[in-house]
Amino acid sequence: MTVIDISPSVMQFLLAFIVVAPLLGAVAALLPAPPGLRGRNPDQAVLRHGVTVTGAVLIAAIVLAVGFDHDHPATMQATTDISWIPALGVRIHLGIDGISLPLLLLTALLTFLCALYSYFKLPAGPSPKAFTALVLVLESGTLATFAVLDLLLFFLAFEMVLIPMYFLIARWGGDQRRAAAWKFILYTLLGSVVMLLGLLLIGLKSGTFDMVALATDNGRGLTTSVQVIAVLAIGIGLAVKTPMWPLHSWLPDAHTAAPTVGSVLLAGVLLKMGTYGFVRILLPIAPDGMRTFAPYLAAFAVVGIVYGSLACLALARNGAKGDLKRLIAYSSVGHMGFVLLGIATMTPTGVNGALFANIAHGLITGLLFFLVGAIKNRYGTADLDTLAGATGAALYGRAPRLGALLAFAAVASLGLPGLAGFWGEMLTLFGAYSPAEGLSRPAFRTFMAIGAFGTLLTAAYMLIVVRRVCMGEHTPHSQLSPDDRTPPPADGPGRPTAAGSPPQLADIQTYEAAAWTPLAALTVLAGLWPAILLGLTDPAVQKLLAGGKS
Repeated sequence: MTVIDISPSVMQFLLAFIVVAPLLGAVAALLPAPPGLRGRNPDQAVLRHGVTVTGAVLIAAIVLAVGFDHDHPATMQATTDISWIPALGVRIHLGIDGISLPLLLLTALLTFLCALYSYFKLPAGPSPKAFTALVLVLESGTLATFAVLDLLLFFLAFEMVLIPMYFLIARWGGDQRRAAAWKFILYTLLGSVVMLLGLLLIGLKSGTFDMVALATDNGRGLTTSVQVIAVLAIGIGLAVKTPMWPLHSWLPDAHTAAPTVGSVLLAGVLLKMGTYGFVRILLPIAPDGMRTFAPYLAAFAVVGIVYGSLACLALARNGAKGDLKRLIAYSSVGHMGFVLLGIATMTPTGVNGALFANIAHGLITGLLFFLVGAIKNRYGTADLDTLAGATGAALYGRAPRLGALLAFAAVASLGLPGLAGFWGEMLTLFGAYSPAEGLSRPAFRTFMAIGAFGTLLTAAYMLIVVRRVCMGEHTPHSQLSPDDRTPPPADGPGRPTAAGSPPQLADIQTYEAAAWTPLAALTVLAGLWPAILLGLTDPAVQKLLAGGKS
């Protein structure tokens, strides 16, 4: 069933447009604006250009989803397959199915919302032209990662995002931005070198780099030893990007230093590239190798769940001087641990849960980083002790809508039933209860119990954050010292209030509501109607795990 019947040639064009348009837009952003489009100044013109290009890509992605045949989500659609480098057998092969379509839409949506937010709240740094061009290159690389069906093209797209993210952190980030950017690029590049060796091994041993043909072959053309080596090499590169414990240490520094939109794109899009690679490449192409490493992958995943939660609890405690952005970054380590656990089960239930958790994490954590960035803009700090102190945030009293939305995002992140975060975690735990044939059921049930314990820890630290930031301390205003009575909001002075009450701050602004409302609405929609995602992913996952057989 398609909502609107769109011809295959138009679908091909739409997918190619989605991948290429941001790259062309990045080139255009560096050129002088035409006289009639300059607006008040050149900076405004280039930021408006970014909103226009990302908006056009989002519209194209929505039209592509509308024209997608939802009765056959396991079939590759909107495919383009032309020879590019005949000597190496590399082809420009594009296509989408029920696994990649949600990630394509998530990427287009988050990038557009970041461009819209930046139009009104550009991070401090050098040229807006460079900022816009880098965001568009980043979008093109991430969209290509989810659309290409050739191993070498996948690698090129996978690497394409590293340089723009490096510069976004290094040039527009906060304190320690250069060290964080170097750590990010070194970790990911070293992982990518190992991954390239594994991709070449598969291509040379099987005689093709075509991901569809390799998935259909289901590893039958590769010996078990080749699969084991390939999974180890490719898995390391993907695990760094995911990030999997203990290869995660670049992430908290990168998130802490990155500008708001950088953190949103890093958490909402870039981390998904690693887990997508596990599902699209390793599960169908090297199943024997995955079966060998699945227990170890699950073990690292549940350690990451507990470790991330304990790190967040340590940052949230009183007197720890924990950075709120850093805390959300560590929470991502735990959430992505659930995704890896679902993949490690090698079952339709677990992999569907992993894909659902991927989308839920992108929506919820993207919203959380938007909110934390707004709080930091108003207060000039993301230090949790400062925000929780007597002169701190107390958002319920000072900016009630901002406080309510932060509480909503927090309870969505901890997996409250009825919101998107619940289904991914539940399905991955169900998958671990009954893993694929050949995997140790007692071991995976142990992993399931540890993962379930991690959900309790997640609830603990999220509720502590809400209590400290939204409620604050109840010290009477009249008892504060003169220096403590007026916080330093970055978005303007506090509004006068009655004596004894804390000063009011700017609540959610119109542009903030425009950028954040879609994420909150989709979090509710996916939580109340999980079939909207599972109806796409389940047939595609069933086919993938069955070796290309529907």
